Order: sequence, then structure tokens, then C-alpha cells
Amino acid sequence: MPRTSDTAVFPFRALRRVLAPLAAAALGLSLAAAPAAAEPVETAPFRHYVALGDSFVAGPLIREERVSSRMPLLGCMRTSNNYPTMLAERLGAAEFTDASCSGAVINDLYERQFSDTLPQFDALTPETDLVTVGISGNDFGFSDILVECAKRSLGNPLGDPCADHYGDELEDRIENLRPEVSQVYADIAERSPEATVLAVGYLQIMPERWGCWPSTPIAVGDVPFLDRAQTSLNAMIAEEAQAQGATFVDVFERGHDVCTSSDVRWVEGLIPENGAPVHPNYRGMEATADFVGSELGLPADEAA
Repeated sequence: MPRTSDTAVFPFRALRRVLAPLAAAALGLSLAAAPAAAEPVETAPFRHYVALGDSFVAGPLIREERVSSRMPLLGCMRTSNNYPTMLAERLGAAEFTDASCSGAVINDLYERQFSDTLPQFDALTPETDLVTVGISGNDFGFSDILVECAKRSLGNPLGDPCADHYGDELEDRIENLRPEVSQVYADIAERSPEATVLAVGYLQIMPERWGCWPSTPIAVGDVPFLDRAQTSLNAMIAEEAQAQGATFVDVFERGHDVCTSSDVRWVEGLIPENGAPVHPNYRGMEATADFVGSELGLPADEAA
């Protein structure tokens, strides 16, 4: 819970100043680079691995924990430190195409997101035999929701002003997204009929309760409200993907949210140390690669 001592109170003027980075981060960012050379597994079980999705896939602004000579390319803010690159290295995939792009919505799978980017689905071919997908968070509007909730927390940090504002709207948004999410996985199956398709969920952002206002300015009563919304979004993705023959990879492991310590959290807070605000950090990408690798049967020493 927020502390009420004079020394712990965060100045409201300063809090408003830090809301701007939250809005920018929530737009979804992305940096493109080729995967580094890595020791492949003895046999490469996949000939062509394609990664699709938004900024939780692209991994904006994540630094490596080792020195790298690779410079990321501006554009989708896709970095070589994201989980698809890690996974491709562990698998020893013969060919790897990372089409993920920060800020992507479902429509960007079908059409150009920017003038210099192709539709993400253009990366799929009949020879593609592994596809990972992380999409619909921006269609749901989580970024704008977080910004709205942060603003409303300023006047009522101990209440639930955001839940009062949205009511049942967030659950309705999730239900309304079902047909589009289902179509995504149906279309992947049509374009790459021999592919193993993995729908990757979203890492936990907020804790189950209390939160950490004002460092992440979400009112105490709105923390469980947002947590329920995110779990509902992941559940919907799982149901629709599985209905189309894809496998859902659940990465929602509690205890690594934005309110945990820097050596534990998988998603950065409002003031990030390694990654974009309210986006996965290096540990989060490693953990996601572990979850996906485990689903693909990588040995424990390869998926750790």
C-alpha cells in the first residue's frame, strides 16, 4: 500500500511529469537486428521459424547483459534481445524471420504498419514450420487503459477510480476481440499448414493487489481490476488460438510484476532500468524463451 509519511509522498507535479513516458512506452516500440551466432542443438528441428507480434515480442530498448557489437536498427524498435531471437539460437533454426513490430495491432499482420515495413503475414510461407505469435494487447488498448488509470489515481490513490470509470467495458472489449483473434490463427494455418503454431500470452504486468503507487501510479483498488482484465485477455487468446489448432504458451507466472525488485521483475515499471516502461526486460525475454522452449521440448539445459 502507499505510505503516507511526508517523506514518502510523491509530489503530484512530478507524478504528472512521469506519466508522459508511460504513454510513450505503451505505444509499443521495436529495433531490428539479426540473431547472433550461437551453438545450435545437434539437429535443427525447424527449417523456418517466423515470429509475429507486438512490442511484447519485439522487445524495445532491451540491453544485453553481455557486451554486444550489434547495433539495433530503428523502425519497429525490434531488438536482438527479444525472446524469438533467443529461441532461434537455442533451436538452431535453419532460417529465422522476426516480423514483430512495436505498436502492432491485428490489422498490421495483414497490412503495412509503416511505409517501409511489410505486412507481418508476408513472412509466412508454405515451408514455414514454426510460428510464435503475440498479438491483441494493443487492440485491447492496454496502453491507453494504463495511462487513463494512472491519471485517475492522482485524485484517489486508495480507491478504484479506474474500475468505476470502465465498469464492464474491458470485459466487453475482450469478448469483442474473439472473432479477430480466431481469424489470425485460422489464417496462419492456411498460409503455413505444416507449421507448429504457438500463441504466446502476456507476462504479468500488475500484481494481484496493493500495487506500488506512486512509483507505478495505479490506485490500490484498481490493481486487482487491471490484473483481472489481463488474465481475462490471456484466457481469451488461449481459447481462440486452441480452437484453431494452435498451442497456447502461458507465461503468466506471478511474482515478477512491475512492483517487484529489479533483480526479480520481468516487466519494467514506469522508470525502467532495462527496456521500455511497462514492457518486458531482458529477464522477461529469457523467461519467455524458457517457457516456449519447454513447450517445444528443449532439454532443461538448453531452455535455461
